[in-house]
Amino acid sequence: MSSLEELRAQRIEKLKMLQSKGINPYPISTAREYSLEEAVSDFKKLEKKKSVTLAGRILSIRGQGAIVFVTLNDGTGSFQAMLKKGDTPEADFDLFHLTADIGDFVEVSGSLFVTKRNEKTILVKKWTMLSKALLPLPEKWHGLTDTEERFRKRYLDLIASPEVKERFVARSRMITEIRNYFNKEGYIEVETPRLQTLAGGATAKPFKTHHNALNVDFYLTIAQELFLKQLIVGGINKVYEIGRKFRNEGIDVTHNPEFTMLESNEAYADAEGQRIFTEKLFKHVVKQLFGKLKITYDANEIDFGPKFQVIPFYELLKRYALIPNPETITHQEAILRAQQLGVKVDPSESLEKILDNVYKKACRPRLVQPTFIVDYPVSFNPFAKRKEENPALIDRFQLVIGGIELVNAFSELNNPLDQEERYLEQDKKGKSGEAEISPSDKEYLEAMEHGMPPNGGIGIGIDRVAMLLTDQKNIREVILFPTLRPKG
Repeated sequence: MSSLEELRAQRIEKLKMLQSKGINPYPISTAREYSLEEAVSDFKKLEKKKSVTLAGRILSIRGQGAIVFVTLNDGTGSFQAMLKKGDTPEADFDLFHLTADIGDFVEVSGSLFVTKRNEKTILVKKWTMLSKALLPLPEKWHGLTDTEERFRKRYLDLIASPEVKERFVARSRMITEIRNYFNKEGYIEVETPRLQTLAGGATAKPFKTHHNALNVDFYLTIAQELFLKQLIVGGINKVYEIGRKFRNEGIDVTHNPEFTMLESNEAYADAEGQRIFTEKLFKHVVKQLFGKLKITYDANEIDFGPKFQVIPFYELLKRYALIPNPETITHQEAILRAQQLGVKVDPSESLEKILDNVYKKACRPRLVQPTFIVDYPVSFNPFAKRKEENPALIDRFQLVIGGIELVNAFSELNNPLDQEERYLEQDKKGKSGEAEISPSDKEYLEAMEHGMPPNGGIGIGIDRVAMLLTDQKNIREVILFPTLRPKG
């Protein structure tokens, strides 16, 4: 029998002991009157009461003969409880000693006082088991040392590491502030399908599933933008959605197959206006979360105060990849330069794919301060409008901060004939074996033909923004339950 199995067996014996005394170790209700945070903040007022009732999980038990000190935590804060023979009825004192363990949830009633060490404490006159834990918690000082085990058993990670819990509280506050900003600007939040007959709206490999009753294959959504733009056609001029997306791709420090995206569309807007909106959004969120416009990420101070930099895509390749002619570079020349930079290349990859990989290796890590990248080649996105002064480029931008791509946005294509041509190019790539395409969507084209106003769209990687604002280098640190290989 392993030590863990022995501990579990011992705890089951304690549970049976409680039951033998007619005590339900998992009662329906608790008489808890105050959170532990309130017990601390309202201590002077509560100290005057004859008795208060608190509850929480036991995090430590320190016995000193006739006195036992217990640290409780209820998720809002911690508080010390003291059981003392003479003040705590002997039967209650002994039962606690015999049946209580670290990890158990208990309810305690008694009077509040301050110990000689100036510790706010409740002197327990009565206690009740609320939930008997059958397995121990991780050791306080060592926690979960196996990183994957931390992700797999996030509940233990949250208990063992308060900073992890704070990180996810910060993520929640971040999303609230983003939502507040969009709502304040007059956007309407909607929900679009997660099951789609076509995986469109982005160039990514989808997950496929089957609906038995309809006998139809569906794809888990890779993007919601085509539905949002149909709503723009329908007259909802400002619309957004925060939701889960699914892309059947590799896992690395900035990619998880299931992730959270915000996508929005605004009628009568263009990429330039959306850039202004995005910059204001980030400044607002950072100021609300930190009370200032400077943060630290990866040991670098990032300043959101100044106007964000704007750099054309080709200029980045000239500056950091030392490609003198990115506008006219041949496929073979791009392969050679990529290999020189240590970028893995498949000769069958398209020119734009090779240039994008070169950018990711040589350019993106250099963009630490908030930077908008603009003026991409038209082949980089099938839904962005061509620039009027240069139809070889699209009116698109990405926002990179701390070397992480956070935002992708553009003036949305609303010419159905141009869109149809772009779709044919995507279909051609698909037939040649490229997996990450956005296939022709006849229903979307039909919606466009009814008339779509000019509009700008924004996509924000919520998980990546959380990485930046909580100073984390791995996306799995900001996703409560990241995708993992099944254990076994």
